[in-house]
Amino acid sequence: MRWLPNRLTSLFRRPGPERADEGKTASRLPRLDVRHFEEATGYRIVHPDLFIQALSHRSFLPQLPDGGRSNERLEFLGDSILNLIVGEYLYHRFPDAEEGELTKVRSRLVNRKALAAYGQAIDLQQFILMSPSAAQSVGKGYATITADTFEAVIAAIYLDGGFSAARQFVEDRVLSAVKKGDVITADENYKSLLLEYTQSRGLGVPRYGVIGEEGPDHDRTFTVEVTVGSLRRGSGTGKNKKEAEQAAARRALQSLQQSRK
Repeated sequence: MRWLPNRLTSLFRRPGPERADEGKTASRLPRLDVRHFEEATGYRIVHPDLFIQALSHRSFLPQLPDGGRSNERLEFLGDSILNLIVGEYLYHRFPDAEEGELTKVRSRLVNRKALAAYGQAIDLQQFILMSPSAAQSVGKGYATITADTFEAVIAAIYLDGGFSAARQFVEDRVLSAVKKGDVITADENYKSLLLEYTQSRGLGVPRYGVIGEEGPDHDRTFTVEVTVGSLRRGSGTGKNKKEAEQAAARRALQSLQQSRK
């Protein structure tokens, strides 16, 4: 791929004295703190220009020097890398699952809503380069832009640091949700399954309660705990109460089944 001009690196530079020839470019382009971005992503940048491209929405192109590109090509590459890493993980994690089930699970992990949530978790929105008019008019479409940028960042990490670096980023930001049990990985209603399990064994009706809420109003994360009888059996998190209750029910069901072995 063709790299962006070196002078774009001034967008992403570590603190230090500004050179005279950087002044003109810096005056018309926003400054981005590379250390802040590294802290948010957990990745140490080698070639800043790759990440400037990854963060550049197509509306920002008129403000880039000649030869600058939007993040659309990187988004395409990042989507392929993400699907490979997630697919490989699910293949080994669920050895008895059929192809159709694995495909459904992967789609839950990499759909636009999920990708936007991963991006929001690292405050990716604050780094996206957009024109002022686009930023003001985008509205609900910001979630899609965040999701696309998240994929572009995966591609930038891959090109900058190799496949192992991209894999580590995806594991930390995407697959950790599966490992923690925060993502439902089957077409099952775990609340119904838990209710059926407890009633068939005379354990009563599970009770759910919200024990925590985090984040701004437009991006809340709920934590729900489920109690069976007098015992707390599991908790789960989600972007809404229903999702958190399903995650809590799943953990509670696993806990009860394991306790009977």
